[in-house]
Amino acid sequence: MNNDIIMNIGNQPLDKLMIDRNWSNHDIVIALPSGHITHKQIQKARKGRRLSIKVQQKILLAVNNHDKSNSFKINDLFTYLGKKDL
Repeated sequence: MNNDIIMNIGNQPLDKLMIDRNWSNHDIVIALPSGHITHKQIQKARKGRRLSIKVQQKILLAVNNHDKSNSFKINDLFTYLGKKDL
């Protein structure tokens, strides 16, 4: 049996949310102070490249900062929960 982690999970709910609301990766990046999250991390998150829980939490914070009218949870954005270390 192969115990390798599947690294590509497929498009995530975050991607649909961003498309439906017409948000760009840049909109999410600028929702946090400079240097906390990158455009590349957002793109990886949208396309389902497996991320650590720490990066997922940063993205969650950025999404909630960008859209203060909603309070999203991690399972609203991702179909999996990241591991501490990949």
